[in-house]
Amino acid sequence: MSEKTTAAAANSLLPTYARYPIALVKGEGSWLWDDQGKRYLDFMSGIAVTNLGHAPRKIKEALIKQLDELWHVSNLFHIPNQEEAAKLLTDNSSGDAVFFCNSGAEANEAAIKLARKYQQKIKGNGRYEIITFENSFHGRTLATLTATGQEKVKEGFAPLPEGFRYIPYNDIEALEAAISDKTAAVMLELVQAEGGIYPADPAFVHALCKLCRKHGILLIVDEIQTGMGRTGKLFAYEHYGIEPDIFTLAKGLGSGFPVGAMVCREELREAFSPGSHGSTFGGTPIATAVVKATLETIVGDRLSERAEEKGDYLTSQLKAKLEGHSFVKDIRGKGLLVGIECAEPIAGLLTAAQDKGLLVISAGPNVIRLLPNLLVTNEEIDQAVSILAELLAGAGDHK
Repeated sequence: MSEKTTAAAANSLLPTYARYPIALVKGEGSWLWDDQGKRYLDFMSGIAVTNLGHAPRKIKEALIKQLDELWHVSNLFHIPNQEEAAKLLTDNSSGDAVFFCNSGAEANEAAIKLARKYQQKIKGNGRYEIITFENSFHGRTLATLTATGQEKVKEGFAPLPEGFRYIPYNDIEALEAAISDKTAAVMLELVQAEGGIYPADPAFVHALCKLCRKHGILLIVDEIQTGMGRTGKLFAYEHYGIEPDIFTLAKGLGSGFPVGAMVCREELREAFSPGSHGSTFGGTPIATAVVKATLETIVGDRLSERAEEKGDYLTSQLKAKLEGHSFVKDIRGKGLLVGIECAEPIAGLLTAAQDKGLLVISAGPNVIRLLPNLLVTNEEIDQAVSILAELLAGAGDHK
């Protein structure tokens, strides 16, 4: 395709993304190639999506097998893959029932709807309000962007749906003050990923759970970015020894195939009776074949434990190489979800890293977010850290 044709094709898209001038055409493991043949070490993983690397063999085989058999029917019929994928999720989590959809935003929409329906129709208390946290991110639909604790994603979309309150992260006194007889649920990220890689404080989480139990409030944990082994556990809530009433998944759930899920405890099941919620493409034979293969690989190959080990190695190497850099304020995260907080905006550093063959992403204006796949090697980590150390040493040149 000529440059002129490529530009014309790009102009056929709405400009909703500030795209880099790179066209990626091939991926394998931790590596990507562009249409000019340049190779990149991928520490973005499609924003925590390709947790098993690019084109993993087991997932590819499961997908090809399903493509030869059946693509789509309807959720009016039993779909064996969907039932088996749901059982894998419930067998390996604190949840008891699963609703499949297409994305993280849809999973969070389903969680919000389930919390309200349960409180109003099953408990009969009329509660509808969801408490979320400043700096959080829960999606781009009207309800989930309203749930998000960042004003920038809400601009121009008024009037927003009512029923959301926002409090500071890790602030138990603010939570106590926000609870009312309208409170249906608290929606929490255990690591605020888009908001700057801020893990929740364990004492805060335990106090929050105690308050939820005391007041009959549901706890929704948004595991869209933290789930599927990313933080060193299959689900981030395991780090805290808690069991949410509802948790949501997407991104790494399908290894790059679009799929999301909401998982809930048994007592919430009856709130989603037939006709109360649905999704045309939720849990298709193709999508759930991929979910099954992904879960079987992560659980069977103990990749969550590997992510914890490689995350410790990545963090230790970053601290060793970046210690003393005045530009670096903090290095934090869990497992292979790591942020480097810098003294100034880092947009120029991201493009400089691309020039050197490394793909990383931001988490807010001043944080470099690192999201390598769960199978990343020490050698690949060393290569990425070396590039970052070189760039951060000359950070003033990349403003």
